[in-house]
Amino acid sequence: MLAAVPLMILNTLISITILSMFSPFSLADIGIKPSQGITLTINLLDVASLIGLVFIHEFLHLIFVPDFLTSDKTFLGITYFGGFVYSEEEVSKSRYILITVAPFILLSVILPGILGILDLLNPLVIALILLNSLSSGMDMLTLVLVLIKVPDDVYFTSNGVRTYWKKIDKTFSGTIEDI
Repeated sequence: MLAAVPLMILNTLISITILSMFSPFSLADIGIKPSQGITLTINLLDVASLIGLVFIHEFLHLIFVPDFLTSDKTFLGITYFGGFVYSEEEVSKSRYILITVAPFILLSVILPGILGILDLLNPLVIALILLNSLSSGMDMLTLVLVLIKVPDDVYFTSNGVRTYWKKIDKTFSGTIEDI
């Protein structure tokens, strides 16, 4: 997880840059005031929004899994540590990359632009966009590892907690965890 921290920061800076194009961005908007420290007021709407964000983030991973509606090998879940999508479906490297980056691109890059154009950005929405950027750090670490270490002519599949990649000719090549 520590290796993902620089990517979490980069993701957040990308989102802040996009948000700043539509309105002046200030840490005070999300409860951080240098003179007063950090002030958080959390209400039921905030908690429900955060839980909703987790499900939307994971659902965006899910909808890019081939045949996710009819697959009996694809699951969506939530744990104390966050949400997850698990699938034993075989996917190409390009599809795996799409599945990996979709929540960040859609929720933290495209959505702030659309909401900014429509003048619908508010502190809660901004905070959720930034939380999604932070939580996408592990996804971006996975992306970097796949781009650097995995050849193009492979497909991915999962078995339990491990994700494997295999050459298209079906010979075993390695696991994501090994790269």
